[in-house]
Amino acid sequence: MKNVERMTDVRLIERWLPIAALGEESSRERRSLQELPPVYYLHVWWARRPLVASRAALLASLLPAHADHDQFVHALGIHGDPVSARRKVLSAKRTGVRVENPYSYARAYTYGLDDADQEWLNKNLPPPSRLVLDPTAGGGSIPFEAARLGISVVANDLNPVAALILRATVEWPIALGEKLKIEYARVASEFRKELANRLTGIYSQPDAPDKVDLTYLWAHTVQCPHCSGKVPLSPNWRLSPDGAGVLLRPKVVDGPGSEGRYCQFEIVASAAEQSQGTVANGDGMCPFPDCQRVIEGDEIKRQAQEKLGSQLFAVVFKRRTATLTKAGKRGRDKWIRDYRAPNENDDNQALIDDLLSAKLVDWAISDCIPNEDIPIGAKTTEPRRYGMRKWSDFFTPRQLLCHGTSVEVYHEILSRNLSNGELSDCTKAAFIYLALALDTMFNYSNRSGRWDVLKQTFRSIFDRHDFAFCWSYCEMVPTVEGMGYDWCISKTAKALDELIQLTRPGDNEGDLLSLGKKSFSPPSISISCRPGSSLENISDASVDAIVMDPPYGANVMYSELSDFFYVWLKRTAGLIVPELFTQRLTDKQSEAVANKAHFAGQKGADALANRDYQEKMAAIFGESRRVLKPNGVMTVMFTHKDTSAWDALTKGLIEAGFIITASWPVNTEAEGSLHIKDKAAANSTIFLVCRPRAEGEGHETTYWEDVEPMVAKAVRTRVDEFQKAGISGVDLYLASFGPALEEFSRHWPLKRGTPRPEPLAKKRRKQAELFAEEFDPYAVTPEDALDAARREVKTWRLNQLTQTKGRGDLDAVTSWFVLAWDAFKAPLFSYDEGLRLARAVGADLDGQLIGKICEKKGSDIKLWDSATRAAKNALGPPDGSRAMIDAIHHAAHHGRTRTLEAAIDLLKDAGVENDPQFLAGLEAVLEVLPPSRNFVGFDVAVGDAKLAADDFDALEKLRRLAFSDRIGEPQQLSLFAEDAA
Repeated sequence: MKNVERMTDVRLIERWLPIAALGEESSRERRSLQELPPVYYLHVWWARRPLVASRAALLASLLPAHADHDQFVHALGIHGDPVSARRKVLSAKRTGVRVENPYSYARAYTYGLDDADQEWLNKNLPPPSRLVLDPTAGGGSIPFEAARLGISVVANDLNPVAALILRATVEWPIALGEKLKIEYARVASEFRKELANRLTGIYSQPDAPDKVDLTYLWAHTVQCPHCSGKVPLSPNWRLSPDGAGVLLRPKVVDGPGSEGRYCQFEIVASAAEQSQGTVANGDGMCPFPDCQRVIEGDEIKRQAQEKLGSQLFAVVFKRRTATLTKAGKRGRDKWIRDYRAPNENDDNQALIDDLLSAKLVDWAISDCIPNEDIPIGAKTTEPRRYGMRKWSDFFTPRQLLCHGTSVEVYHEILSRNLSNGELSDCTKAAFIYLALALDTMFNYSNRSGRWDVLKQTFRSIFDRHDFAFCWSYCEMVPTVEGMGYDWCISKTAKALDELIQLTRPGDNEGDLLSLGKKSFSPPSISISCRPGSSLENISDASVDAIVMDPPYGANVMYSELSDFFYVWLKRTAGLIVPELFTQRLTDKQSEAVANKAHFAGQKGADALANRDYQEKMAAIFGESRRVLKPNGVMTVMFTHKDTSAWDALTKGLIEAGFIITASWPVNTEAEGSLHIKDKAAANSTIFLVCRPRAEGEGHETTYWEDVEPMVAKAVRTRVDEFQKAGISGVDLYLASFGPALEEFSRHWPLKRGTPRPEPLAKKRRKQAELFAEEFDPYAVTPEDALDAARREVKTWRLNQLTQTKGRGDLDAVTSWFVLAWDAFKAPLFSYDEGLRLARAVGADLDGQLIGKICEKKGSDIKLWDSATRAAKNALGPPDGSRAMIDAIHHAAHHGRTRTLEAAIDLLKDAGVENDPQFLAGLEAVLEVLPPSRNFVGFDVAVGDAKLAADDFDALEKLRRLAFSDRIGEPQQLSLFAEDAA
């Protein structure tokens, strides 16, 4: 590394960040699908960060601490009070009173720096100190915002699909501008005309033009091993939210075992008329009335290895309806969506088989369709389990015929353009965008796209971050005008147009206002595709700031998922940029993720995968330290509920020679509903601000017993700030990890003065034995700091939830119940998180909690309400001698099933009506359970959470009747009232 003198300048992000406004604006950015930034829908990528959050991280990591706060917020595009605006929106939804334009300004991401912003930026950040690196750039939010700010940027990603998306998002729109848009339109038009001729007749439209088929709905089928019937598999037969669905009419022929047993289908108008689903939890149910036996999941998987069948059960179509004007003349036609049962004209399988078989030999030579095997992996297990062995198996014969034809046409028009001479950069880029448009078709037109009943449209294979097998699936008709290929091409054109507008505002050809302006000069943009641990293209100590959004442990297996696109892109875009597509599939061994599939068959595969992730992240951080200037800052965006991922990431940072100097929680996820749902979710991303540890620091070992109080104090001093910024629930615990790790990293290396206390030592010893390494009871890890943070937040919240002076402390079981509802705001949450919370309150999860106030469901925990506990005979003594939550739940159950007077009598008989612990517990429970409609005017809770709302209803009525002089109204009711005002 260069011998550069270390500077002591402090960056803005190390002192201040407007986390409340930034969190709301980040959520707003992704709240409406119609208003999404183009980076989100140009091409699928997983776990992109919001643009406004990325811009904030970039600017704050470069600007000095004394930079003007108001000017900074203005440069972000936040030109009002988004927090107040959101409150008005929520109030309007609850009251039904519309609020006109509550935000009063456009979404922040749409804003480009004006002259005043640019002048301010140049004054505080001279251009020579503007080189930023993102070593794991993924979908490109961070480098895209850097380019928009005029900051030189180096963006890297190991994955070639990501590298291609980066060039299409960051490099070409800003470099080529309007001429690229025009060239893409030319190339796409040539492609579309040629493709339309090739696909004629593949999808028949016998009732056109007055009725046009849009989507075919299919069900995978198996043969019932008990009666030989052909069984269509679908978890339900709903088609639309208004009740339209499917009724199965099984043809029993001559009874079980006879040939030709199959189901016909009828469209019905109400849910009551629909058939029951024929598959649940992996097992099938035979619908034939003379059988109706269970088809074991193993039998379905056995048949799947030979090949599942498919049966068309409904067709979505649109029909033309004439309208009349007020004058009685015919107006514009209106198209109405409708459903019909399949008929014999829909079956052209023989034609498709003939056409496809005639093409396969030629396509094998010209390499038009994927022939690669699906590798064994963490996310590929599901499709392989159901008989998919090659990537082409994701498609039906008709879909594969269309996709192969589209690639064939792509090859031909590319060849025609090449025959006129070497392609210009603009034409090359245009063909890349056409390849991305085809990827959109592959994404939606496959055997894993499902029908969305609520929205009445099809969903893509990557509706989730995996390859979830779909029992029933939909097939779009790609040749309908305005849909299919037209939609994919126009969607890409729209994304490209908006990317150009965002990166080159006002740079429209023919725009008179742009005449006389100085020519546009984009910043330096360098995009590479290599491991983040080997950035040989970057010099030592040359980067001013690193801003990165690293892989999140085991959350997303990027390479496994991206192979779905890679096998097609190397047959399209690979002809333009072959250097990105030199391997058969993407590189999985170099990827920094916790992929336990790499350790299949080994003891402790999960722990080995976490260690592998830690080591690879440490290597990336080590390389980042090499290229970062001594006075540079690295900001890492990270979000994960699993403590092991935080532990691995922090170890990687420390091993690479970084210390954490600041941290900020930012709510970056768009909430989908006002309601409390069944399962918990984290919404916050934590910004960890890091600097290289100074030479000579970190050699003297410090004792954990001395540092632990400092960690607790660091959390205590920040948690109130986080809560006032709108951070709550599980996110408040995640937010506390930042200051805890700041303090922890400052004192590294650490060890214990006394050995690790039981029972944690047993757990750590067991983990160590899996790796044949010696257990050290004196070792300290970042997870110790996270445990300390969790305990501190626990104490903070319990003090807030039990406000009356003189109350007794809550027992461990009741504390856990209260804090679980407070943190997760849902009855279902991760077992591991429940275990860590139990540790924080001193409760035995398996001994004191499971089977008494909750149950274990797979890898989750589900909290019980009072009625469920009573039904399971799991209520403890009503005197609270086991736990005070028992007395509270007895009272709630009596209030729900008998009378409030009966509940009061029960408490008196138990001798707890004046018990300080009971009063404290009741007060706390009323603050965390979802309130009922009776007290807020609408249903806050949905699904299983409604049962908890019934408990709230009974307990709040009980409080008002018997305890209002000792327990005040729950603060959460006041907050609901304020929002409604």
